[in-house]
Amino acid sequence: MTSIEFSTLLFQEYDNFKEKSFKDKFITHKDILNLIANLSNENIFVEDAGKSTEEKEIKLIKFGVGEKRIFLWSQMHGDEPTATMAIFDILNFIINNFNSNEIQNIYKSTTLYFLPMLNPDGADRFERRNIFGIDINRDAQKLESVEAKILKNLRDKLSPDFGFNLHDQDPRYTVGRNGKVATIALLAPPIDFEKSENEVFQKAKKVTAHFSSVMKNFIDGNISRYLDDFEPRAFGDNIQKSGTSTILVESGGWQNDENKFFIRKLNCVGLLSTILAIANDEYLQADLKNYEELPLNEKFLYDFIFRNTKLSHNGKSISVDVGINFEDSKREKIRVMEIGDLKNFSAFNEINLNGKIISGDKIKWDLVLDTNEMKKIFNL
Repeated sequence: MTSIEFSTLLFQEYDNFKEKSFKDKFITHKDILNLIANLSNENIFVEDAGKSTEEKEIKLIKFGVGEKRIFLWSQMHGDEPTATMAIFDILNFIINNFNSNEIQNIYKSTTLYFLPMLNPDGADRFERRNIFGIDINRDAQKLESVEAKILKNLRDKLSPDFGFNLHDQDPRYTVGRNGKVATIALLAPPIDFEKSENEVFQKAKKVTAHFSSVMKNFIDGNISRYLDDFEPRAFGDNIQKSGTSTILVESGGWQNDENKFFIRKLNCVGLLSTILAIANDEYLQADLKNYEELPLNEKFLYDFIFRNTKLSHNGKSISVDVGINFEDSKREKIRVMEIGDLKNFSAFNEINLNGKIISGDKIKWDLVLDTNEMKKIFNL
């Protein structure tokens, strides 16, 4: 079975092996420890990678005996849990299908290392940064945070051939300017400002191109390329530079997928089928156009656009569009982001008010409101 055929099987059978304990995207460190403690397979090994600033255990999971070493790390940012959930879906499939040809191929040809939660302190607060307010992904050179030191030490110790840097991006990114939400954004990060080419970088682009070709079977038109400016403080760029072919996977948005369970499914399918492609060297045949011709991430999407709104003030009125985004992760507050001509923008929720008059005192640019108050104002 090719990796593309394997991806179709995974997509079709996903509900049979997905980790069912996840009820929403708010995953705690305790949730992860419970799942790791219950991993039941004699071929899966768990070790302590270190402890966070608040002394929470950071675990590394190992599977396989092959020469090709693959390192996957997730939740460097505490509020980016999509790939963390997908990692446990992958582990479930491995355990349930250990004797299948595909998993045996992966087991014998690769050694997989999963770091599902690098920033447990941030995860428990559903915050991006660590307890000191440091963005761990901008601490790859100075290494002030203990979490950054753990990741750097693991990279040096494991010396992986391939790395998957797993993140969530703002769900309002679009595929270029076409208005379609960027559900998955991909990048082979550069190794310097000049974007120099070497064998490590070329392999990363091949793997990324393969991942893109898998995604096209399920979300064609919703895949973008992450901005490829070199960031000397970032882990992806530095790990690529250190000799590990590194692929950035950013999980964006999808209609009616607030907890990102569909995007988590895409992560599981894309990662596991691409791991198989690395195991059998299928990725080497990938067409680089599948990566290099992806439209860049842009931002042309709101959570709400209220079209044809009439704002009134002092006896005068104007016809505008109103762009609004949720302000917090629990969607309890909103912020008015833009008022005016939004014809080139799209939204998860577009509502035509057909000239309904709204007081300009109630809707102002940059105003923050309770979501229920917004519903009252727009009579939703």
